[in-house]
Amino acid sequence: MAKRSRVETEQTVNQILDEALKQILTIGFDAMSYTTLSNATGISRTGISHHFPKKTEFLVRLDHRIGQLFVDALNFDSLSSLESSWKNALQLTEHKAVLKLFFSLCGTNSDNVTYFKAISNAQQLASLQLGEAGEKCVAQLIGHSAIVLLESSFALQAA
Repeated sequence: MAKRSRVETEQTVNQILDEALKQILTIGFDAMSYTTLSNATGISRTGISHHFPKKTEFLVRLDHRIGQLFVDALNFDSLSSLESSWKNALQLTEHKAVLKLFFSLCGTNSDNVTYFKAISNAQQLASLQLGEAGEKCVAQLIGHSAIVLLESSFALQAA
């Protein structure tokens, strides 16, 4: 078998990462698996695990893209615009998935998941743009998000 070029390998890795991001935002990180990625990309599970031996490595590699996706949905012009844009983002499936992922990673002790910075990036931007009040606003919005996600989870279970 001929050795693959660096460009081909990079294309394969990017194809896997693109699909992993799509699945994280649609079905969730827990439901994403080497099998779901293989089925969607046509790359064998072994081929995927060759590039990503641990599932958490997807989070490390996608951290910036996931964080940027969430932060781009926010408006840091004022406290009210930040609050409004956050609550609007919470209505969208992909942004809700970012928050679910954040909460699922809270309290994990894996070094690989400590790099997930979507929420801390939002808090840093709020602090830079709006000062301490912005930082406190993000903390309150995190709490609000937790309640909204719990309520939606309970509503799904009751249905």
